[in-house]
Amino acid sequence: MTFTPEFGNHGIRLAAVLVAGLAATPALAVNGHYVPGIEGLSAAAAPPEGLYYRAYLMRYDIDSFQDAKGNAAPGSNTGSVNALAHRFIWMTGRTFLGADYGVEAIIPMLDVELDLDIAGQSFDDYGLGDVFVGPVILGWHGEQWDATFAAGHWFDTADFDAANPASVGKGYGTTMLTLGGMWHLDADKAWNVSALSRYEIKTEQDVTGITPGDSWLVEWGLGHRLENGLELGLVGYDAWQLEADDGAPSTAKAERHAIGAEVGYLWPSAGVMLKGAVYHEYDAQGGGLKGLESEGDAIRLQLTKFL
Repeated sequence: MTFTPEFGNHGIRLAAVLVAGLAATPALAVNGHYVPGIEGLSAAAAPPEGLYYRAYLMRYDIDSFQDAKGNAAPGSNTGSVNALAHRFIWMTGRTFLGADYGVEAIIPMLDVELDLDIAGQSFDDYGLGDVFVGPVILGWHGEQWDATFAAGHWFDTADFDAANPASVGKGYGTTMLTLGGMWHLDADKAWNVSALSRYEIKTEQDVTGITPGDSWLVEWGLGHRLENGLELGLVGYDAWQLEADDGAPSTAKAERHAIGAEVGYLWPSAGVMLKGAVYHEYDAQGGGLKGLESEGDAIRLQLTKFL
């Protein structure tokens, strides 16, 4: 159905259903927990042995919400998400299946604000998000390539309010499987191309009885490292909901696509790496659990410190 300004009674009822669906999960992720665009260049290469702290700071400005056909919902429906995620990575120095073995944990903090004409009001929430624990990181390294596999689970630890579209909690857990690779295009490793994929399998959302469908996303990048150590590149992400949500009022599947640019610099002597990226989402479609899918622009800063 294409939205028009003149809703009528049927349109009002549809809007109510969509807003109720929006309350099932906040913006940023497609229909799971993982935030696309959070990594970028060289993300598919596991780090060397050691303990690392990585901070992700992201600002996401929502321009509109799209329905299942990619049409914007009527009126002004905007918002913002400020996220700070703390990630701890320990590459143990041990090997398994010929790969370096590590573990990780992620603790996100969120501040969400939504101004929805379609609901006739504004919503907000802030606090700790659902926590991720990853007991498996496997990293393989060749002369011209790197490959990574990881597995972990997003636990339903955050507060969830089904009546609040800005709720920082999702009300369900997600098992996430990761597979990625990076290829160095020249012997000096000045050029590289990478892709990092995440497959998410969700549990039932107890409050609504809905089980979100599986989703898959790919973050990709083409990077070039200058002689002074500065790395520049083209980045983007593509995310798809692969299965319709079980128990949702719609069988539509969400998706989102974006392109952007990244710059990064590594200080080996200080054990510090800084990255910054901007993304523009050029296409989004709504899915069953949320009803509508946000579309906007994101700025991401990333700090990695070797501990």
